[in-house]
Amino acid sequence: MKATGSRGAATMILSLSLMAACATTDTGRRQLKLLPSSELQAMGNQAFAEMKTKQPIEEDPRTNAYVQCIATALARQVSRDPSAWQLAVFDEPSANAFALPGGNIGVHTGILDVARTPDQLAAVVGHEMAHVTQEHANERVSQAFLAQGGLAAASAAMGKGGRDREIVLAALGLGAQIGILMPFGRTQETEADVLGLEYMARAGFDPRQALDLWRNMEEMAEGGQVPEFLSTHPSHQRRIQTLEAHMDSALATYKKARAAGNIPNCERAPERIGARSQNAAPFSRHASERVGTR
Repeated sequence: MKATGSRGAATMILSLSLMAACATTDTGRRQLKLLPSSELQAMGNQAFAEMKTKQPIEEDPRTNAYVQCIATALARQVSRDPSAWQLAVFDEPSANAFALPGGNIGVHTGILDVARTPDQLAAVVGHEMAHVTQEHANERVSQAFLAQGGLAAASAAMGKGGRDREIVLAALGLGAQIGILMPFGRTQETEADVLGLEYMARAGFDPRQALDLWRNMEEMAEGGQVPEFLSTHPSHQRRIQTLEAHMDSALATYKKARAAGNIPNCERAPERIGARSQNAAPFSRHASERVGTR
């Protein structure tokens, strides 16, 4: 009876702890966050810094200025401190972009072959910013550790290395090798689509071009080249249906933003930006900039 009572008490404590760890996203969805945001932000910052030393950075100033312009316009609407966002453009041919805790956004030059206008690229960057603002990485870490003992396993993993530490990194979006990105769940991807649409509209980017972006993605996939950005995302049709369902609201926000003077002027470089230059230096630590600064 005593052992049973102890187990019951432990179960109750765990249940209360999990209830306390529940949060609500900006879409009203309930999510589990077991770990302190500051801990994950520190890990995200560290991982991002390491990636910038190990992966080739795009050196074309026009390309960097173009992506920076779009990210800055979005950051000004998403955060009270736009300079808190860190952006890096990686000289990688894959059509991909990613986000890490701490406000870290990575854009591969290959995505610029698919996101063919500033508004389309704003849909991509806004989507990634939504992953950060909604703390999807914390949610993924929490889900990973829930099956391993919940709060105790999660808190222990933050203070030691080994396999538990690897689980945290994987849940953040990183594999054992820095630069190997792991996917978010479909629920999180859909939420990032919806909020990303709102973010781009607030910044004065045309939300209707988000639909064109995903049609471009679909064309690329039909041609036998599945963009990494779509590897585990919702189906094309489901994604487009979700965006269409929120389009009236986004268009109203867009028109209001433009009337208020939010009219981004981000000029794309005239030449293709996704293919790696043969003469570019393989690594650079200077091409990444902090969003919100000029």
